[in-house]
Amino acid sequence: MLSLLFIAVVAIVALSILFTFVPIMLWISAMASGVYVGLSTLIGMRLRRIVPARIINPLIKARKAGLQVSIEQLETHYLAGGNVDRVVDALIAAQRADIDLLFERAAAIDLAGRDVLEAVQMSVNPKVIETPVVSAVAKDGIEVKVRARVTVRANIDRLVGGAGEETIIARVGEGIVTTNGSAESHKEVLENPDLISNTVLEKGLDSGTAFEILSIDIADVDVGKNIGAELQTDQAEADKNIAQATAEERRAMAVAKEQEMSARVEEMRAKVVESEAMVPQAMAEALRSGKLGVMDYYNMQNVMADTDMRKSISKTDEEDQ
Repeated sequence: MLSLLFIAVVAIVALSILFTFVPIMLWISAMASGVYVGLSTLIGMRLRRIVPARIINPLIKARKAGLQVSIEQLETHYLAGGNVDRVVDALIAAQRADIDLLFERAAAIDLAGRDVLEAVQMSVNPKVIETPVVSAVAKDGIEVKVRARVTVRANIDRLVGGAGEETIIARVGEGIVTTNGSAESHKEVLENPDLISNTVLEKGLDSGTAFEILSIDIADVDVGKNIGAELQTDQAEADKNIAQATAEERRAMAVAKEQEMSARVEEMRAKVVESEAMVPQAMAEALRSGKLGVMDYYNMQNVMADTDMRKSISKTDEEDQ
């Protein structure tokens, strides 16, 4: 009895391990869908660390859609880090839309980091890319703000290595700036917005990109600031500041010159005082040497006193007047 129970437990454990390692239900589903996959193939996937469901389910989907895709192709793409299910969905969508898309091309697009299913859908249903507001200045100095909508369709052949939406937006912005900058007046752009569309389309913006441009429509055109007037105002303010700085420099030089002249006047006054201080010494020396008599000295003193008196009288008369 114990031996039978032991054998039953061992059998249950063995079957559990078998069903865990070998996806029997997935194998049954594949066989029921008409896709023959050997158990050895499923075991080999486990050994290669491939999740069998991520290969078998897309394979069933592809075979039901009539696609000729092999397990080896799906395994190779899975091991390369690709999304097998998305590639198969893209192939089915391309087949339904009558787009010639091979598995190798779809796998390359997927490995390049692009959504191959979205690319196929965009080939059928074009996408509208709206640019941000692009500001440009016409020759009359008026700013013009433009926002455009670009209708694009994915180019399957250029998805690998082709530029993305950012390049389209940048090129459209360049065309808007070129058109507005070459316009004599901002009124020309307001009256004929199609000038922008024509200029942009003539440049061949979709060259080297992963898209094919179908149309460029100007969504909005607005008038911005008077940039020319602002520049002239700024220039006038700068000229005024320069003139003020020059005038201040001249004033400082004049003040310095005035101070210099005042210093020279004081210097000359000091020399006069010094010379006046030497007069008594010279007179004393003249008295000692006999060159000047006492009476001459007194006469000179009387003259000086008389002169001082006359000066005092003249000052009194001026004050009275």
